[in-house]
Amino acid sequence: MNPLRTSRAVVAAAAAVVLSVTSAGFANAAAGAPRDHGDGDKITVGIKFDQPGIGLKTPDGTYTGLDVDVATYVAKQLGHQPSDIVWKEAKSADRETLLQRGDVDFIAASYSINDKRAEKVDFAGPYLLAHQDVLIRADDDSIKKPSDLNNKKLCSVTGSTSAQNVKDKIAPDAQLQEYGGYSECLTGLENGVIDAVTTDDSILAGYASQPEFKGKFKLGGFKMSNENYGIGVQKGSDLKGKINTALEKMVADGSWEAAVKKNLGPAGYQNEPAPKIGVVVQ
Repeated sequence: MNPLRTSRAVVAAAAAVVLSVTSAGFANAAAGAPRDHGDGDKITVGIKFDQPGIGLKTPDGTYTGLDVDVATYVAKQLGHQPSDIVWKEAKSADRETLLQRGDVDFIAASYSINDKRAEKVDFAGPYLLAHQDVLIRADDDSIKKPSDLNNKKLCSVTGSTSAQNVKDKIAPDAQLQEYGGYSECLTGLENGVIDAVTTDDSILAGYASQPEFKGKFKLGGFKMSNENYGIGVQKGSDLKGKINTALEKMVADGSWEAAVKKNLGPAGYQNEPAPKIGVVVQ
């Protein structure tokens, strides 16, 4: 037996194994394969960065809001300390893509469950029942009922279903304006460029309670839809069941109620009772 030939064969075989494993790894990454993680591993969670009371990145780099508290509780039940969490911005238009690519492990970002989204991702929950409403200027008496939104400039964010819901079902002559974030809508409303901002009452209440907007805006008080907030996970992920178990525990031990009151109570928000896991209110 030629020793040199044998050595070359061993090297070639080893290289083939490495190439095979590496190629498989790239294939899994490309397919957005779910990541495995155990105790102490980092976990990446998608939240909103610009929704006071729901999900907000503050100037000092900390994160606050109901979704942050819910996600932190869930992560702990999955074996992760707060220091293990990597927060990633999940804009409305990007949420399904982030999950499908495996960029995040789960998303808690005022993420309303609906059939179209459920075709692409799975949902745990719901963990909050909100209602679509409008925010208008405090001195505006021209919008007293949903149909008054006809011929008004109505703002929501790209990827949200709220504004289209109004145009399709309530005020067909509303002039839709889509911005990249709710902060931009609020600036337009304050400056008179926008007549109303529409999204969930929980989100609007969070904005209205901010010191810089105190006394400038008011909620219309319209319950134009039911919005069941769920936690999005990759299609087929076993995290769905684990997160549902965590949410049930959060409600049972009182942590859910405390989080809602802490984050939304200051704005006078009257929350619905905790929804039953797996039951979407139509």
